[in-house]
Amino acid sequence: MKPKQNKNYIVGIYARLSRDDGQESESVSIENQRLILQKYVDEQGWQLHDVYVDDGISGTTFERPGVQRLLDDAKNGIINTIIVKDLSRFGRNYIQVGQYLDYVFPAFGIRFIALQDNVDTANRESGGMEMMPIMNVFNEWHAANTSKKVKSVIRAQAKDGKYHSPKAPFGYIIVDKYKRLPVVDEPAASIVRRMFDMRLKGYSVNAIRDIFNDENIPCPQRYMEEKFGKNGDFRSLRLWSAISIKAILENPIYKGDLVQQRVTTVSYKNHKRIYRDESEFLVIPNTHEAIIERDVWNRVQALKQSVSRGRQQKRSGITHPLSGLMFCADCGGKMQMRRAVFKDKSYLSFDCGDHCRIGKAYCFSHYIAGNVIEEIILTDIKSKAKAVLTDEAAVRRKFLEKNAKFTQEKIKTAQLELKHKSKRLAELDGLIESVYEDKVRGKMPEDICIKLMNRYTDEQKTLTEEIQTLQESLAESNQVNADVDEFIRKIKRYINPTELTREMCMELIDRIIVGSAPKNKDEPRDIQIVYKVDIDTTI
Repeated sequence: MKPKQNKNYIVGIYARLSRDDGQESESVSIENQRLILQKYVDEQGWQLHDVYVDDGISGTTFERPGVQRLLDDAKNGIINTIIVKDLSRFGRNYIQVGQYLDYVFPAFGIRFIALQDNVDTANRESGGMEMMPIMNVFNEWHAANTSKKVKSVIRAQAKDGKYHSPKAPFGYIIVDKYKRLPVVDEPAASIVRRMFDMRLKGYSVNAIRDIFNDENIPCPQRYMEEKFGKNGDFRSLRLWSAISIKAILENPIYKGDLVQQRVTTVSYKNHKRIYRDESEFLVIPNTHEAIIERDVWNRVQALKQSVSRGRQQKRSGITHPLSGLMFCADCGGKMQMRRAVFKDKSYLSFDCGDHCRIGKAYCFSHYIAGNVIEEIILTDIKSKAKAVLTDEAAVRRKFLEKNAKFTQEKIKTAQLELKHKSKRLAELDGLIESVYEDKVRGKMPEDICIKLMNRYTDEQKTLTEEIQTLQESLAESNQVNADVDEFIRKIKRYINPTELTREMCMELIDRIIVGSAPKNKDEPRDIQIVYKVDIDTTI
């Protein structure tokens, strides 16, 4: 027989499921919760208004669509009774759950029932109500503990090289759902390769964006829609943006590395996403097939570290090879690139930027024709490349002799000193611990203990600083060797270039300092080319 309805109770059933629930997920499935609660409402003869659901959302936050709709209906008098399977379904934040049950719901005349926890706000004297604060605290602890375990599992999988992003980056697809390793998607990969090539040739990010859009090259969102039939509203995302191109150019996944764990949350309660410090990123090299050669990827990143971002030319969209690298020798400001047209022929030149903007009151003209400075630099690069190819060992030796702060003997001495100081530092840790234990046991007077502790800690501080200095010096010495080797490798590629390119300048040159034109035309002009590594090629 169908029970008689009690219309005094208009019920809202609330069900929730998330990863907070761990291994319980099957027993607390949305459907399972709904059936249990529906049966209870029917048995009581109450009127069911609606079932409110949140699937896949943590109980540590109340920013859930389902629970917000439930609370709105309760506050507006649409329902006067809320039923959940247990307290953890409603929430795992014990402070907020307590506030609702003790203050908010009574104020609005709302009855709250957590069926399996025997919690019913209509019966404040019940054992379930007495245990409610403890259950709330336990539920929050469970959420914190589960969150910790989930994060640990995700990090362990990331260390194993499993890709955790929900979708592969442009240029890749995910084929194996278990291994989750990106696999090259050739049509998209060819677009990525072209993008890197254009950037090395001097095209700005904005120029690449405009060219791709002009040529109707599909952006990642549109590509996914066209290739895989993904549905979605991409009306505002059908064009390339500077942000999307920049993201591709800076993503190490294209050189075959996985960089994960870049983002975390404030806490298990606050799910706001924040970026970790770069030192906390999890980098797993060579996990999958690269689209971009490692050297090419590194050269593109080096463009960001230059003194110059460069300014693209309006007509071509290409950044001039020397843009942003030219500096005035007298005021130190950047040289301004200027273009003039004479008899239908375009002429490019550089001059002191401050002189051009302010006038001779600030600085005087340092005018130099573009073709002249380009030829000077190109000739110098060829000369250095030739010297390296003629006697690479001599060039390297001269550089190291000039720049090394440590000879081989000094390096050896520093290493021995570092070993000795590190050993003594470990001994001091033991001595400090021993002194403290003797004081606690009453074996050593307090005044002697204080003197020894002060002496040992002072020595410890001094040793720590000395060890750091030695480590930095040795690291610097090793870096000098690495820098010259890398520079020699780069300049050997330019033994006989036919023209000066943006890539060439960005790889080799830090800046060009241009002096003023001499009054006597026969005198040489002071032009200093500052290379990223100052090798001496006079052999």
